[in-house]
Amino acid sequence: MLDIRPNHTIYVNNLNEKVKKDELKKSLYAIFSQFGQILDIVALKTLKMRGQAFVIFKEIQSATNAMRAMQGFPFYDKPMKISYSKTDSDMIAKMKGTFKERGTKKRDEEKKKKKSKENKGVAAAAAAAAAAAAAAAAAGAGGPPVGVNLAAAAAKGPGVIIPPPRGQLFNQPPPGLGGVGVPEQPPNQILFLTNLPDETSEMMLSMLFTQFPGFKEVRLVPGRHDIAFVEFENELQSAAAKDALQGFKITPTHAMKIAFAKK
Repeated sequence: MLDIRPNHTIYVNNLNEKVKKDELKKSLYAIFSQFGQILDIVALKTLKMRGQAFVIFKEIQSATNAMRAMQGFPFYDKPMKISYSKTDSDMIAKMKGTFKERGTKKRDEEKKKKKSKENKGVAAAAAAAAAAAAAAAAAGAGGPPVGVNLAAAAAKGPGVIIPPPRGQLFNQPPPGLGGVGVPEQPPNQILFLTNLPDETSEMMLSMLFTQFPGFKEVRLVPGRHDIAFVEFENELQSAAAKDALQGFKITPTHAMKIAFAKK
């Protein structure tokens, strides 16, 4: 079985079908944007597309890193299965100049089929004529070779839980940005998050921080969408998560700021 060639777009399936479309897209952005610029996320709730999504990266290397690191990641209690998309997304095709409208693509395929049928008819007539001529010459004649078109798809087995992510994979803020406006407290097991977007949920933050050893819980502040607390078992574990996720962009306009909480 052949592998699908590397692509800007990754195909993610085995997703929890109970999650609403908007929340699903935001959560996918939150965990995949660490690997590079995301151009779009396609997640449809139709019967055929439930539990599946496409994440389109600007760079192929970003898609490759995301697929390797996040294979089997427990996303809403289900391990993600990730592979390259079989074809370019419309957005990437437009960037490459290879985009064709769906109707045009279908018409091209019909033309190819028609031409193929005509070619087969010509080949059959030629073969029959050759056979007749060969029979007349008392020589054996072989039939025309038959071409076989094999279609292959990459099947990904269940992944394994990823190790804690390395800090360099994440979007780091410019020097001095992390923790601006938040007085630095002595290291402890609780982190204080600020500059969070309005749509931040406990589940989104849990999925980000659960990748790190010692993660215990996320606590949101009633009536405040822009701040939250994350608790670890000890200060070394909280410090590792703080360093890795400092400046992580939950949305393109919100770089998360992390500091140790006030005791």
